[in-house]
Amino acid sequence: MEAALERFGRDDLKLLATAPIMRSRPLGPSRRRYANSAALITSDLSPRQVLARLQALEHAFGRRRSGQRWSARVLDLDVVLWSGGGWHDAALTIPHPHFRERRFVLGPALQIAPNWRDPLTGLTLRHLATRLTRPRPLPISPPVGPLAQSVEQLTFNQ
Repeated sequence: MEAALERFGRDDLKLLATAPIMRSRPLGPSRRRYANSAALITSDLSPRQVLARLQALEHAFGRRRSGQRWSARVLDLDVVLWSGGGWHDAALTIPHPHFRERRFVLGPALQIAPNWRDPLTGLTLRHLATRLTRPRPLPISPPVGPLAQSVEQLTFNQ
């Protein structure tokens, strides 16, 4: 990952900040653990052109797209957010559709851009990370039918 980050400056991508590398468990069938980070870059390229540069960098490091989603891979670089807000075409959607649900994305991104706002929700990365990691109470729902009433009575009798 460090070697890939060092190559950013060679491809019209200027590296402004990087987050510390963290380890995470895989999504999907892969069994290996992954190293994750986030990078803040600047470029005059369009988001689609940036994605093409990132995919070329993945390829240079040995990634071969086999068609199987979430399989083990040498390097996986994504465009998660963009200063221009949202973007969508056949190959790229910004913000990344699942970044709000993934600690391995929000954790590192929070380290370098805590006040960056999600263009769809308006929430900062700090807010999104807090929503993802805070403990949540169990939902309270009103009792329904005689069984629920019995369970409620049992709770009060204990």
